[in-house]
Amino acid sequence: MYKRILLPLDGSTLAEEALPHAVAQAEHFQAELILLKVLEPVAKYHSISLEAARELVLDYLERVAAGVRERGVSVRVTTVEGNPHEGIVSCAEAEQVDLIVICTRGHSGLSRWLIGSVADRVARGSGVPVLLVSPRLGEKEKTRPQ
Repeated sequence: MYKRILLPLDGSTLAEEALPHAVAQAEHFQAELILLKVLEPVAKYHSISLEAARELVLDYLERVAAGVRERGVSVRVTTVEGNPHEGIVSCAEAEQVDLIVICTRGHSGLSRWLIGSVADRVARGSGVPVLLVSPRLGEKEKTRPQ
């Protein structure tokens, strides 16, 4: 059913909570798993160039991919530039993925309406199924050193 599965990651342990779900789907369907990091505009990186940021991100993605490969899953990494939800949707289209697996923070009510969430925007803008993974209760977002 699924041949290519896209897993967007942002470097946080929260986003990585979707990893076991994506790997399980890839194993079950013998699908390729694509790990994606969207590089936001350079201004967000302040004193780091886009090329340097891309190298750090690719190193992070390759570390995650190494663990996935140990399970016998075909995996590759990629980056795109732009804002997160548009980058994820455009990558899904370009890579012709069959499923997007993404963690959601569970924003609700006015907060979600005002700022929206990447996962919500991806689910609404994607032309393929999106598996939304709720983070474990009580978990706080932590960012890994990249």
